[in-house]
Amino acid sequence: MLVAVASKVSADIVSPEDSLDELARLTASAGAEVVGKVIQSLPVPSKAYYIGKGKLNELITLRESTSYDVVIFDDELSPLQQRNLEDALKVKVLDRVALILDVFGRRAQTREGQLQVELAQHQYLSPRLAGQWSHLERLGGGIGTRGPGESQLETDRRLIQRRIHRLKQQIEKVRKQRMLYRQRRRKSGIPIVSLIGYTNAGKSTLLNALSQANVASEDRLFTTLDPTTRRVFLPDRSTVLLSDTVGFIRKLPPAIISAFRATLEELTEASLLLHVVDLTSHNAAEECQTVEGILSDLSLLEKPRLTALNKIDLLLDNSRPWTEEEALEYLSDREETTSEDTVLVSSTRKWGLSSLLEVISKTLSQPAASAHG
Repeated sequence: MLVAVASKVSADIVSPEDSLDELARLTASAGAEVVGKVIQSLPVPSKAYYIGKGKLNELITLRESTSYDVVIFDDELSPLQQRNLEDALKVKVLDRVALILDVFGRRAQTREGQLQVELAQHQYLSPRLAGQWSHLERLGGGIGTRGPGESQLETDRRLIQRRIHRLKQQIEKVRKQRMLYRQRRRKSGIPIVSLIGYTNAGKSTLLNALSQANVASEDRLFTTLDPTTRRVFLPDRSTVLLSDTVGFIRKLPPAIISAFRATLEELTEASLLLHVVDLTSHNAAEECQTVEGILSDLSLLEKPRLTALNKIDLLLDNSRPWTEEEALEYLSDREETTSEDTVLVSSTRKWGLSSLLEVISKTLSQPAASAHG
């Protein structure tokens, strides 16, 4: 069961319905089935339950007809809200952050990715530990309440803080290794082109198409977490290193951005950012705004950038066969692609790739871009 609150204080740039649709795709990526969606309009979310008492009672009643065993909320819940909701609903309660962390945990393949996800999970869990021992709060106050429950909670807190410290040390080692690797790469003089974009925009498919990288690519969110770099030859026979990065998403938890700092630092070394946009998404404009916001947080807005409008084959009438030339000519008249830094592509059909490589080559030859290499 998925739940969202449409509030006046929300800074979200998409509708609650679209946000829940994305949450449903995240839920599917985590291997769960969505049996229902609930949206409530409130001036501000309830501090105690996130939703109002009436909607809470409605959720309790819905369990009889839907048999849900997990409720996932579209915003980050406070430890108090999560504890109160679990007490009232008698099922597991997750929020958007926990769900993203779960998906990340399933997707991370390299040791570095696993370390980064585990750190983010521990940082998320730490303030919520008290809820794990809430059954012992019924002992009452005063003498005799300092028993095994409180001791266990303190022990768990010490253990988790110790683990967080060790994970940070290990990630710092990875970060230093990356710095040495980047220094060697810089000395080679080969420009780096970093793929960025909203999750599921098709970055990994584009990387595969341009380099035969065979990186996992599926139509689901966060298929690829681990950075992949491949050598690609440009039309002028020069070489670039094409690097894939973790996909962005709205309401990306700060813990994730912090934990993936070592990976995201790769973007600072890029000579050029290639923003891959899913042109078929009806929220494409909002997804671009999300990417812009994260680039701003990372102080990367001044970095040279190109845009690849991807999945153009899905915009065509498939009742007739299309050649690459016909498709590009037809869509160029329809889409806003008059800008020199925007290219129409289909990663799956491998359309527009030669034009994209030409534009990359031209952009990198300009002094402003090559100065970053």
